[in-house]
Amino acid sequence: MSLIIICGATATGKSELALSVAKELDAEIVNADSMQVYRGMDIGTAKLALEDRQGITHHLLDLLEITQEANVSWYQGLARAKIDEILQSGKSVVVVGGTGLYIKAILDDLNFPDTDPVVRQQITDEAQIVGNDQMHERLAKLDPAAALAIPKENIRRVIRALEVIQITGKPFTANLPRQASSKYPAAKQFGLVLDRENLDSKIDKRVEDMWAKGFVREVMQLMTKGLEQATTAKMALGYSQIMNYLNGECDEAFAKEETKRVTRAYARRQETWFSRDDRIKWLAPESSSGRLEKLLASIN
Repeated sequence: MSLIIICGATATGKSELALSVAKELDAEIVNADSMQVYRGMDIGTAKLALEDRQGITHHLLDLLEITQEANVSWYQGLARAKIDEILQSGKSVVVVGGTGLYIKAILDDLNFPDTDPVVRQQITDEAQIVGNDQMHERLAKLDPAAALAIPKENIRRVIRALEVIQITGKPFTANLPRQASSKYPAAKQFGLVLDRENLDSKIDKRVEDMWAKGFVREVMQLMTKGLEQATTAKMALGYSQIMNYLNGECDEAFAKEETKRVTRAYARRQETWFSRDDRIKWLAPESSSGRLEKLLASIN
């Protein structure tokens, strides 16, 4: 049995490669995208529809309502339990996703400090006064690596990182150990990479495709279920931009272009995050069959 990790920036072809690998190895797939755990968030997260999964079992999708809060500690427990269950059944596992902290939580023994309600509330109150940009700038000064991993739009995670720093006196990423402590030392990690121009083009096309599939309608439906009041789900790429449009704060063309922009920026952060992990074997841009052949050759 093998544990294969497929990671990389958004729109690099991770889901397609994961399906091909799973078919070759008779494996099951475990999701490592922090927004695909939410029910109803399908088009905007590029979640594979059931009919597109080619009969391969997928895990850790559609676990939460959008009003519920996902976090790394919660994900770590679920993901590890599911991976162990699949491996013990005699099958291989393919983990696929672009949430770097979720993948690291699977592999490494992260420490999660307890929350301090007083500290949390102080930082939350300050964020409401000074805004996301200033709080993110503070995080960048205290822990540049954490600022790369956490977008300023996700103020909940920015606040959590600042809380951990204040409680422990150490950078948030000090809780992210090096590979020596890996829970799955035999795991093989593969990263997908595209040149900047090609990646930007794919991102723009993906956003156009999402709009054509009914992304705006999906957001409208989720707003009736509490998306605007959600703490985590509303931070997903494109969702807040469309909500701004639906609330009359901008026109639809601006919302679409802004979704492209923030997605490109997010892809840069993903590339930076994954580039720090020397366990990852990078698969250069080429045909999907070429990537598959290289990956399979690396694990045999």
